[in-house]
Amino acid sequence: MRRPLRAATRGIAALLAAAALTACASVDSMVEQVGDAVPQMPGPAQTDFVPSEAPIEQSGTGNLSPDGFDAVERLAVRIRNVGCSSLSTGSGFAIDATTLITNKHVVADSADLQVSTYDGRDVDVTAASTAALADLAVVRTAEELPSFPELAGSDPVPGDAVTVVGYPQGGALTLTTGQVIGSTTDPLNANLGEVLVTDAAVEPGSSGSAVLDEAGRVVGVVYAKNASGQSFIVPVSTLRTLLADEAAFTPTAGCEP
Repeated sequence: MRRPLRAATRGIAALLAAAALTACASVDSMVEQVGDAVPQMPGPAQTDFVPSEAPIEQSGTGNLSPDGFDAVERLAVRIRNVGCSSLSTGSGFAIDATTLITNKHVVADSADLQVSTYDGRDVDVTAASTAALADLAVVRTAEELPSFPELAGSDPVPGDAVTVVGYPQGGALTLTTGQVIGSTTDPLNANLGEVLVTDAAVEPGSSGSAVLDEAGRVVGVVYAKNASGQSFIVPVSTLRTLLADEAAFTPTAGCEP
C-alpha cells in the first residue's frame, strides 16, 4: 500500500496501530547519487510507513525576503478533505485568481473539499480534477484567492535553495527551508518521469505545498517524504506540461452510494 503526505484527523494511536499514517511514505530507496551528497542504496523501494515527527516550527521568512514572505503567506491554502470514509488535511497554492494546485491524493475519495486561506477565510470549491500521470490536482474556487505566484520557467538543480510553504498537520502556516539534493524516478510510482528530492522538512498535511525558489517562484509541489526525512517534489516542468494539456486532468469522482 502506497500513501504519501496526507494527514488524517483520526487519533495518532489508531493510525499507528493500523500502520496507515496517510503521509510519510518510508522509501529507503534513495535518490540517484549526486556527487557524494546522497549515496545510492541497493534493492527495491520499500513502501512501509513511518510515524510523524513533532510538527515543524515556522522558520522566519525562509529563503525569502520579508516582501516575498508576505506574498507567500497569501498564496498558500489549507485543504480539508471530508472523505467518503475518513477526514484528512493537505495544502495547496493558487496559480490564478480562482485556481489551486494540490496533490491528487489530497482530493481523492472526497465527499466535500473545504479550503481556507491564511487569514481564516473559507473559500467555496466549485470543481476538482486530477492528473493521470502525476500526483497533481486542480481545484477551482467560487471566490477569488488572495494572491498567486509565478511558476518558474525551469526546474531547480542540485544545490539550489528552496522554501516549502504549507500547513503540516493541518496546523499553522509553516515555512521550512532546504536545498535540492538530486532527482530520482518516483519511488511511489505516482508520477511519470523523474521527481526532485530535497532536504526541506515536511510532514503529514504538507502534501500539495508549494516549493519556491529564492525569488518566490514555484519550482515544484511536495507530495511525499521518506524515512530519512527527505522530501519528494513534483517538478514545475511536469506541472507546466500537464497544465498545458486540457486532457491531462479529469474530474474527481464522488463517493459511491
